[in-house]
Amino acid sequence: MKIKAFEFNFFGENTYLMWDPASGEAAIVDPGMVNPGEDAVLEMFLDENHLTLKYILLTHAHIDHTFGIDGLKERHPSLEVHAHKADLPLGQMRPQQAKMFHLPMELGPVTIDRFLDHGHKLTLGNEAIEVIATPGHSQGGVCFYVPESGFVVTGDTLFRGSVGRTDLPGGNHSTLIQSIRTRLLTLPPATVVYPGHGPSSTIAAEARSNPYL
Repeated sequence: MKIKAFEFNFFGENTYLMWDPASGEAAIVDPGMVNPGEDAVLEMFLDENHLTLKYILLTHAHIDHTFGIDGLKERHPSLEVHAHKADLPLGQMRPQQAKMFHLPMELGPVTIDRFLDHGHKLTLGNEAIEVIATPGHSQGGVCFYVPESGFVVTGDTLFRGSVGRTDLPGGNHSTLIQSIRTRLLTLPPATVVYPGHGPSSTIAAEARSNPYL
C-alpha cells in the first residue's frame, strides 16, 4: 500500500491518502482541507493517479482533522465517515470547537456513519488496515495500522519526540501514555509512524528517545 501526506489548514495538520496501486482503492485519513485550493490539491492527486475514495477515516474528531469532510461528501456522495463511537460527542461539538479556537467559520457537527472499534479491519485491495484504539488525546482516538506495508497512522496520539495534548475535552494523560505503551510500542520496531502533525518517525525511535515515554 502507498501513502502520501498533505499538510493542510492553519493548524499544519497532516491529511493522509492511502491507496492500493493495483485496484486504485483509496482512503483519506483526517481530511483537513479548509479552502477550495486545498480541495483542489487533493482532487488533482486523485485524478492524476486514477484513485477512487472508499473511506473517510478519522483518528479522532478534533476540528483540524475534520474540516474537509463536508466538501468531500459533496464531491463524493457515496463516501462514509468511519470513526470510533466514543468520539461522537466530540464530533457533535464541532461548532463549539470553532468558537473555542476563535475561528470565523460556520461549521456543523460531524456525522459518523460507521463506528470503528479496536480490532476492526478494513481493506484496500487485498491489504488490511487494522484499527487500534488509543484513547487519551480524545476518548475515541484510534490509529490505523497497515502491517503488510509496515506503517501506522497515529493522528494526535503519538508524534516524533512527543505525544498528544490532553488538556482538551475528553483528554486524559495517563490513559494516553498507557495506550501508546501497550498498543503502539508493541508494534514491530521498524514500523513507520505517520502522525497528525509534523514529520514521520518509527516505533523504534520513539521507544528509544521520546521523552514522554
